[in-house]
Amino acid sequence: MAEKILEIRHLSKTFGKNVVLRDIDFSVCPGDVTCIIGASGSGKSTLLRCINFLEEPTAGDIVYHGRNLMEDRMNEASYRAKVGMVFQSFNLFNNMTVLKNCMVGQMKVLKKDKETAKKNAMYYLEKVGMAPYINAKPRQLSGGQKQRVAIARALAMEPEVLLFDEPTSALDPQMVGEVLAVMRKLAEEGLTMMIVTHEMAFARDVSNHVVYMANGVIVEEGEPKQIFGNSQNPQTKEFLSRFVKG
Repeated sequence: MAEKILEIRHLSKTFGKNVVLRDIDFSVCPGDVTCIIGASGSGKSTLLRCINFLEEPTAGDIVYHGRNLMEDRMNEASYRAKVGMVFQSFNLFNNMTVLKNCMVGQMKVLKKDKETAKKNAMYYLEKVGMAPYINAKPRQLSGGQKQRVAIARALAMEPEVLLFDEPTSALDPQMVGEVLAVMRKLAEEGLTMMIVTHEMAFARDVSNHVVYMANGVIVEEGEPKQIFGNSQNPQTKEFLSRFVKG
C-alpha cells in the first residue's frame, strides 16, 4: 500500500465557544481525489484551512509523511509549497501580470532562478489554457480565467497535494465548466487533490473518495458509488436528495 501523504487524526477546531470541527479523521494517499461535500457552515473550508495551517487546529494531529506537524512544525512556506491551496476568491496579486503571479512563489520560496521559474510558469499556464494572457493583469480577466491562473500558480510550486476551497463558487455559471474541465484533467493525470465543492456531479464522477460533513463532523465517507448510490446515513441521503435527481 502506498505511503500516506497526510493523516488527519482527531482534528478539532473551536472559535471561542463555537465548535467548528470535531474529531476529524481521514488520510490522503498519492493519487487520491477526495471531494468534501456538505451544507454551508458544516466546517469543510475550515478543515482545509487547518490542514494548510491558515487556521491553527485546536486539538488533534496533522501528520505529513509520518511527521506530526503539531509537534514538529515545518517552515510554513515550504509546507504550503508541498500542500498547496486554490482559493474561492483567487487571491492573485493584482499588481502583477499573470506570468509574474506564477513566478514569484517559485523564486521566493523554492529559490528558483528567473528563467527556470518563467519556463515552469509557462508550462502550467499552457496546461490550463492561459498562456495567451501572460501579460494581462488580474483585473483584465474573467473569474474563470483568474481561477485558472490561480491553479497554474499553485501547480507551478509542484505540490504533492493540492487543496481546492470551493473553486467554482465565486464564478458565473458559464465559467464553472472551464475550471472543472481543468480539474478533471488534473485528476486524470494523477494529481492528489482535496476539493471542497458543491458540484455534486463532479464529486460523483471524478473523485475516488467522498466525505460528507455536517455540523463539524464527518457523517459518512466512502467511494462515490457508495455515497451517491447507496449511502447508509439518513443525513447523507437527505442532503444528496436536494442535488441528485433520478
